[in-house]
Amino acid sequence: MNNKLLLDNLRCIPDWPKKGVNFRDVTTLFKNNACLKEICDEMYDLYKDKGITKIVGIESRGFVMSSALALRLGAGVVLCRKPGKLPCDTVQESYAKEYGKDTIEIHKDAIDENDVILLHDDLLATGGTMKAACNLVKKFRPKKVYCNFIIELVNEGLNGREGFDKDIEITSLIKI
Repeated sequence: MNNKLLLDNLRCIPDWPKKGVNFRDVTTLFKNNACLKEICDEMYDLYKDKGITKIVGIESRGFVMSSALALRLGAGVVLCRKPGKLPCDTVQESYAKEYGKDTIEIHKDAIDENDVILLHDDLLATGGTMKAACNLVKKFRPKKVYCNFIIELVNEGLNGREGFDKDIEITSLIKI
């Protein structure tokens, strides 16, 4: 893993979206071909032998790598979106955030019990969205569920890994 390449190209925006938050902007990694390749290669190595059948990309930065990796793994892509963005019948999961409540959804016909699912998002901070996504996916009773992040914030006291079911394997490419 070339952490230096990724860290050198990761943009940090202080005090955004609010004072005291250092926003990690992965779009600078996506626009750099070497970084994009490094992320995809590392994720492929992590999951090539896991039997992944579908990758659930979390809105919206999770869509980028879920699509790229799905091509390499021969898997499908499922979009996990905010309400009202998907055109057919959906299944929803609501969750508490530090400043209110949010909801995510996926299509009712997106996953079945024969699937092995990889959920992917760009960053693990508090874990709220991904925990909700895990709960949502588990409603379909797939064979196995994995979670992956490009970045995991470990030194900011957010404890993002806490609260996930013990049967969920969580990986991240960079820990900050």
